[in-house]
Formats: sequence, C-alpha cells, structure tokens
Amino acid sequence: MEKTVDATYDGEVFRPDEPVNLEVNTKVRVLIEQPGNELELKFAKKKNGGKPYAFFEFARSANLEGLPSDFSENLDDYLYHGKPFPDEE
Repeated sequence: MEKTVDATYDGEVFRPDEPVNLEVNTKVRVLIEQPGNELELKFAKKKNGGKPYAFFEFARSANLEGLPSDFSENLDDYLYHGKPFPDEE
C-alpha cells in the first residue's frame, strides 16, 4: 500500500495530520519532503509580446503521431539541422 500523508514533526516523532488506517506498531517507510519544493512551471516569453506558453502546453497541442522511431534520439538533427523524416527521403 502506498499513500501520501502530511505530517508534523514535533522534535521527537512524526504525527500524521489526518487519521491513518494502520495497526499499532506497523512499520512504514517515511520519505521526508518539505512543502514548497514543488516544481514551478516556467513560461517562455514570446519576442513579439504574444501570450507566454509553457513547453508542455505546446507539446500537448502538437500532433505527435507518426514521428520516426528515432525522433527523441535525433531531436536536434530533425529540428535544427534539417534531417528529413524517413518518409521524406
């Protein structure tokens, strides 16, 4: 079973902020992560003052069907060096 539970450390023990459905003395693994360490979505600024966009927003809107099987390995070649897609050769 895996569940994320917020807890407070009182200097001796971690106390869950909500009830947990566990038997007394059940061993658990604790991953310590302080709130506020979440990734922040950064937006790229457009040169002509257009609406800023995030890469993932752009990627989701792109039609990625039918890309060559080596697209991720040769991304720079396809995007910047004019490598033709296999069906264009």
